[in-house]
This record gives sequence, C-alpha cells and structure tokens, in this order.
Amino acid sequence: MRQLLSALSYFSIFFAPFILPVIIWILCREDAYVAMHSKRALLSHILPFVAALPLLVLTFGADNPGSVLGYIILFIIIYFGTVIYNIVKGVQVLREYA
Repeated sequence: MRQLLSALSYFSIFFAPFILPVIIWILCREDAYVAMHSKRALLSHILPFVAALPLLVLTFGADNPGSVLGYIILFIIIYFGTVIYNIVKGVQVLREYA
C-alpha cells in the first residue's frame, strides 16, 4: 500500500497535480516513506508553474518576440522533463519492493 500511495503521488501529474499529493501527505504524515515521496511529487508538480511565471512577465512586457519564443521553448522542455521525471519515479517506487 505504501508503494501504491507513493507512486500515485507521482502519477497524479496527469489528473490531480496539486490536490492528490497534498491529501496523501496530510493523511500519511506518520509514514515517513509516503510523506517523503508525496512532498517530492508536490514539488515536482509545482516546478513547471513556477517556471511559467517569468513567461507571463515576458509576454506582457517584452519588446523582442524572440526572447518570448525562447522562453516558451525552455518552458516546454521543463514541463516535459518534470512529466518524465514523475513517470520514472512512480515506476521506480512501484518496482522498489516488487
């Protein structure tokens, strides 16, 4: 059950990126293993949105469209990198005790 909850925290990037890791973290605080993975998953879900904040600033205040396009490409790389990270970590957690 521990592995399933931990992996579900990572896989929730597809259906409930913020809500599910927070709920799992709150409900499973006494289990350090699940709490650690749910916090890591939550941080990896927040990263693309933190990376998008400069994109919003650049979009409204940039005179050079090339800088905006470059940052959009960087944001796409960051976003897909975190999705791949969450998939890999979820599978690793599931295979850890198999």
